[in-house]
Amino acid sequence: MGKNKMTSKAARRIQSHEDRTGKNQGFKSRAQSSAAKNSKK
Repeated sequence: MGKNKMTSKAARRIQSHEDRTGKNQGFKSRAQSSAAKNSKK
């Protein structure tokens, strides 16, 4: 795992990119979930 934690800003950027490309749709929910988890810490 990387050192950098997922932020809500990064999750939004990932979701936007994946909506445009239509690839790797399953990662969107994982990114959002990870960002929510990290914001609670």
